[in-house]
Amino acid sequence: MTNLDDICASLRAASTRLALQSAEEKNRALLAVRDSIDSQRDSILQANARDVERARSGGMSEPLIARLALSGKGIDEILAALSALAEQTDPIGQVVAGWSVPNGLGIRQVRVPLGVAAVIYESRPNVTVDAFALAYKSANAVLLRGSSSALESNRALVAAIKAGLAASGGEADAVELSEPDGASHADVDWILAARGKIDIALPRGGASLIRRVVETARVPVIETGAGVCHLYVDPTADLGMAVRIADNARVQKPAACNSLDCVLVHRDRAAEFFPALAASLSRHEAKTGKPGGVEFRCDARSLAALAGSGANAVAATEEDWGFEFLDYVLACRVVDSLDEAIDFINAHGTRHSETIVTESRAAARSFQARVDAACVYVNASPRFTDGGQFGLGAEIGISTQKLHARGPMGLTALTTTKYLVEGEGQVRP
Repeated sequence: MTNLDDICASLRAASTRLALQSAEEKNRALLAVRDSIDSQRDSILQANARDVERARSGGMSEPLIARLALSGKGIDEILAALSALAEQTDPIGQVVAGWSVPNGLGIRQVRVPLGVAAVIYESRPNVTVDAFALAYKSANAVLLRGSSSALESNRALVAAIKAGLAASGGEADAVELSEPDGASHADVDWILAARGKIDIALPRGGASLIRRVVETARVPVIETGAGVCHLYVDPTADLGMAVRIADNARVQKPAACNSLDCVLVHRDRAAEFFPALAASLSRHEAKTGKPGGVEFRCDARSLAALAGSGANAVAATEEDWGFEFLDYVLACRVVDSLDEAIDFINAHGTRHSETIVTESRAAARSFQARVDAACVYVNASPRFTDGGQFGLGAEIGISTQKLHARGPMGLTALTTTKYLVEGEGQVRP
């Protein structure tokens, strides 16, 4: 295992220096990293192709392959995110609040970096750059621990990042990669126990990874990621809109945490909605490789509604409710009321992103007020739960907890505050 004690000591020293850099210096470094990645795109794509070939030969599913794979367009999106982040307002030093007390003390609450962050994530090479860039702009050093499936991609990206930082006079020691040693997770265990060396750990991946981090960490953790997302079709819903949203949310990027896993339909709309959805999804057979485009896992009433539609429909098991499929699979259920839909979502969701399609303002407001999730949508796809889509430039993850940060986490989520107090010799009586 890499000597993480030495790496964390170096990251700590770099974070101290980085905290003194101006916004202009950090922005210049980010743009230099952008140019470095652009100049090395061929070697990065070649490294990624080797990762993809190895993953596919090992039997990884195609939706997960899509999450791992980089393309020229993917590199362009990474470069655009770096440019957008350089345009974002630097949160460090911002005055959150300021006041004076009767004895004359002046008090300011200001934003400061967290220090050293560890990001533990699966596949998704773009996360390597997003995590670095958000940490750097918010003056945090970052230890990246990607998965073995993306090792060559991550090596190439971190090398390009460090080259860009060095070329711009930036803090090249503010980012390090912890390389997995085969199937061993010894470095992850070390990171999660590294109190005083790691200030915050952020897991980003599937439910098992997040559960392991949350349950075993001795360092502070921001819980992110696992998304069991629901869509509820209200009696007043525009049927075409509901079908378009469900189609987009399930098929566009099935292994994303903001993709749709379960659709709940009011009993008054089930007979017309489910056949219409089956017809829409059948257009994607070539993309998904599944008969009917998507496999439906249904309760008794939704299974009856799909009879004769040609859908690839089977009876659901209890394990299908509240399960993140990460594949072209959709759980379906008929409900009798808005109240039942909300209760089901709160019982089976992961507090990520939930959606209602309705023309009723009262139903929409009730859904927004009562559903417990980081992002609650009315008449829009949950696929928009994303830092870039929210105008944050990039994201470190989607927080599904309630303390410190919730939802897409941009720059301010990687800061804390401290109080600066100034006086003229006051002592407490």
